[in-house]
Amino acid sequence: MQVTETLNDGLKRGYTITIANSDLEAKVDAKLREAQPEVEIKGFRKGKVPMAMLKKQFGQRMIGEAMQEAVDGAMQSHFEETGARPAGQPKVEMKNGETWKEGDDVVVEMSYEALPEIATPDFSAITLERLVVKADEAAVAEALDNLAKQAQDFAEKDGVAENGDQVVFDFTGSIDGEEFEGGAAQDYPLVLGSGQFIPGFEEQLVGVKADDSKDATVSFPADYGAEHLAGKEAVFACTIKAVKSPVAAELNDELAAKFGAESLDGLKEQIRTGLEGEYAQAARAIVKRNLLDALDSTVEFELPPSLVDAEASQIAHSLWHDDNPDVHDHNHPEIETTDEHRKLAVRRVKLGLLLAEIGRNAEVEVTDAEMTQAIMGQARQYPGQERQFFEFVQKNPQMQQQLRAPIFEDKVVDLVLAQATVTEKEISKDALKAALDALETEA
Repeated sequence: MQVTETLNDGLKRGYTITIANSDLEAKVDAKLREAQPEVEIKGFRKGKVPMAMLKKQFGQRMIGEAMQEAVDGAMQSHFEETGARPAGQPKVEMKNGETWKEGDDVVVEMSYEALPEIATPDFSAITLERLVVKADEAAVAEALDNLAKQAQDFAEKDGVAENGDQVVFDFTGSIDGEEFEGGAAQDYPLVLGSGQFIPGFEEQLVGVKADDSKDATVSFPADYGAEHLAGKEAVFACTIKAVKSPVAAELNDELAAKFGAESLDGLKEQIRTGLEGEYAQAARAIVKRNLLDALDSTVEFELPPSLVDAEASQIAHSLWHDDNPDVHDHNHPEIETTDEHRKLAVRRVKLGLLLAEIGRNAEVEVTDAEMTQAIMGQARQYPGQERQFFEFVQKNPQMQQQLRAPIFEDKVVDLVLAQATVTEKEISKDALKAALDALETEA
């Protein structure tokens, strides 16, 4: 095998690979000898077919396989010997493909964009600030009140129903005087203002009292799930059985037990821990963004143009679909990339390559346990279909990569943060929210 460099321009590489016919024939002979013990042809016992006949019978097919293996082997040897890493799938063309005949050498042209050499920066020179928020008593009390509302009960009241009250009633729905399936219920408890019923229904029950009869006239939305009801006007004959006002649960140990705590103080501590966990997650998003900004401004290296072009195109395509949510396929006009798309693409490709290189040098890996946890997290979005989702992920390498990539990135970010100079600054909950809002505005 002979390899000749034909292009070395920036990250662009080109090579001519010549595979001698003698090497190709040796591969074919080796493949035929490997298969010989299992071959059986009329007139010969199994394993006793002469090589000349094997070559005549199977030679042409073996040449194709041997040629592919030779080219793949030549490429692998090239990357192992040079240490070069292609940014994408190399382009391979047989130079003498149209004129090649048995007995000729195989001449292949290979071209690709190489991944750049990336110098790892001094992480300790990066200075960052990690925001810290403590859950104050007011925040704990607010969360505790919300839990009490969730655990609230309802007590019968005199007078008319208001928003927030619970109305217990029987109803029967009809369209053009005909009752329809699924349009009736008895002793139905409805909290007015909850938005549980179709728009316009609950508002018509405001002001009713026990033993009232009320007809509520509403129109089903045009996109309603049941086609036979979509867009149609319906009348619901309602008989009010009771009107109840909300009674917040008492803040005591009994309430705490409903939420898995041993005591009210234990529930407060549980709330405090949960709130500070939420604050820490928000603070991490901020310090991660600041770290990526610092890396972006600190490290410089050449980027493979093909990766930038592909990323810019993907960004433009994604943003176009965000602006055109009704289009779910690719049957749309060609989407042109802008300078803004390319600017964002340059940042993403640069940081992606840098984090990948840092992780590679540090031998960062995503464990099977971490992948399983990520898959389980995604599977919860499909209740009742968790097993099918697991099977889908197992058969879909692209989906596996989509789940693995953010885990890998976070592990590399943690690695860098551990070596960077990070100081902590305690701030208020409102200040954290403002910082997070500013982060989302800049994104």
